[in-house]
Parts: sequence; C-alpha cells; structure tokens
Amino acid sequence: MFKYTCLNAISEKGTSLFGADFEKTEDIREADAVMIRSASMHEMELPPMLEAVARAGAGVNNIPLEKCAEQGIVVFNTPGANANGVKELVLAGLLLASRDIIGGVAWVQGEKDSEDLGKRAEKEKKHFAGCELKGKKLGIIGLGAIGVLVANAAVNLDMEVYGYDPYISVDGAWKLSRDIHHIQDVNDIYRECDYITIHVPLLDSTKEMINADALNQMKDGVVILNFARDLLVDEKAMIDALNQGKVKRYVVDFPTPAIAKTPGAIVIPHLGASTQESEDNCARMAAEELIDYLENGNIRHSVNYPDCEMGVCQEACRIAINHRNIKNMIGQFTTLFGEADINIAKMLNKSKGNYAYSLFDLENHPSEAVLESLKKIDGVLKVRILK
Repeated sequence: MFKYTCLNAISEKGTSLFGADFEKTEDIREADAVMIRSASMHEMELPPMLEAVARAGAGVNNIPLEKCAEQGIVVFNTPGANANGVKELVLAGLLLASRDIIGGVAWVQGEKDSEDLGKRAEKEKKHFAGCELKGKKLGIIGLGAIGVLVANAAVNLDMEVYGYDPYISVDGAWKLSRDIHHIQDVNDIYRECDYITIHVPLLDSTKEMINADALNQMKDGVVILNFARDLLVDEKAMIDALNQGKVKRYVVDFPTPAIAKTPGAIVIPHLGASTQESEDNCARMAAEELIDYLENGNIRHSVNYPDCEMGVCQEACRIAINHRNIKNMIGQFTTLFGEADINIAKMLNKSKGNYAYSLFDLENHPSEAVLESLKKIDGVLKVRILK
C-alpha cells in the first residue's frame, strides 16, 4: 500500500487515478509521495520514507531539488500540461497591449449613465485606438511547450515570428511551424521585434535577462509580455523604461505593488494556467508519473534525476537504485548480484548531472542481506524492491 499527500488542492481528475493500492494521508511524515502546486517545501523536513514529489505544473522553484536528490527523492513536473491555457492568455495579452481595450471598457463603465453614451463613444473612441497584430514582428524567447504553441498561433495571426532557443528539443522543433524564423542570437530579437514574449525557466543564467542593457537595445514603443516568471525581468529597469516611453506596454502575470502602480503596465493576477482544464491536465500527468514510479520504478519528466523507463517488470522482481553519478557503481551492483547467484534479466542505467538511476529486473528475489549490501555501497542513496 502506497500513501500520498497533497500540499495544495489538487484536481480530482488526478487524484481519482490512484487505485486500491494507494491511500491518501494528511501527514507528510507517513507519505511515499507528495503532490504539490505552489506550497513551499524548502523549510520542510523530508521524511525518510518519501520517494517522490510531483509538481502539478512546470516550475519547481518551491521544491528543494538538491536536498531531494540527496535523499533519493525523485521530483517530477508536468511540462506542457498547462501550455494551452498559458498560450491563450498570451494571445489575450497581445491583443490587450495592441488595442487599448482595458481603457475603453473603463471609459464606458465611467459613462454608463449618460443618455447619449453611444454618440459620446463615437467621439471618444479615438483615444483608445491601437494597431493590428498582422505584419508585426513577434520575438519568442524560449521554444518549449508554451513557446511553440504561441509561435504557431502567432503565425496564424499573420505576425512575423522570430524564435530563440538554443536548447530546443527535437519534439519541439518538429512541432514548430516552418514559417518561424530561427534566431541564433537573442540580441537580434531585442533589436528587431515589436513584441517580445518570454517563455524560459528561471535559472541563474536567465534571472533578470530583460534588464537595462536588453531594454536599451529594443525599439522605442516595444511591447513585452512575461507569463513565465517574474524574476526574468529586472523590475526597476522595466519601470524606468515604461516611465520613459521606451516600453509601450508591459503585460505581466505576476503582480507587485511597484509594477501595478506604473502606467503602461497591464498586470494580471497570475492567471496563466488558472483554467480548470490546465489544473485537470497537470493533476492527471502528476498522478500518472507518481503511479508509474512507485509501482514500476519508471521516471518520466523528472527535474533532478534522469528519465529512465523500462516498462512493466516481467521477472521475479525489479530493483530501483538512486545513486550518485560516480565510477564503477554498475560494476559493484552486478558483482553483488552475481555473488548472490542472482541472474539479471534486464537492466538500465541513466545519469543526469551528479545523480544517476539504475533499474534491474531479476530472475529471483534478493535476500535482505543483499538489499542491505546494496544500501551500504558508497554513493547509493536509496534502494527499492518492486513487485
């Protein structure tokens, strides 16, 4: 019996996938798995029995990845599950920034009791006029699940689309429209585009990538959209650029008092993935990842361990080993099995940075002594026997 806990409200579309072998608990100290959205785990004590954490969403800044990896806890996220919801809001942001829809609606509300509202609107509408998106240059920084969807949708809006992503996946490249211009230098996007939207993770290398230097390269009257992470943009530099008219509109999904007070900023209350469909999709993917890992030892979409899949075990049992990525680990494992007269029917080893993961399908069950010997090997972080 596996136990799981939810640190946030998680859609039943996901939790309903847990079958009879799973039980929900409110106490993380007895949980094998955690499902989480926005709650912070950085100050939490992680119990020894915890095997996995699944973030129902893409960002994992609220989870201590290194700490989890050192305890053999695999952290999953759900890339692409909420991509369509974010894409649609980015498209809305493009329209809100190009046409002063918000100002126009506010004017109507302020004049709603006027008897001649229709006539007055015809005279006042020029104050809210804008431009069309067709033919404008859109630069997309980051061509992951969301960036690809935004790029393809913008092509269908007849925008001229430029995409920058030095690490684009093969899958992402296949999904990308052939009409998109591939840019090798992000500075070309800064210099050439009328609209710029950011879709990269928050890393040391991307923090405040939209800073004063980047803004100074951009066209006067550029529109910038940020539905990825607030800290990708230097807020002070952005406020200065808005006040100076360098940036016409900044559409951001991360409200702060400073940016909310700044003219030209369109500040949305973090609605990017806040659709029922996105929450359902993320919950389903997170649950599927946890179930496959706990039952079969397979890893899909981990952020601190390598993806490693070997299907369903057809042998007597499967051993899953979380360990450091150091020399001769596989040799020590196989030697130990050989000395115990245990035949390995199938095996797989993958590594990611400082950590690695190994699966062994064995033709007979190892004894407790063998399992204890595996755990004592220097560099082994966790050993599980499945089936």
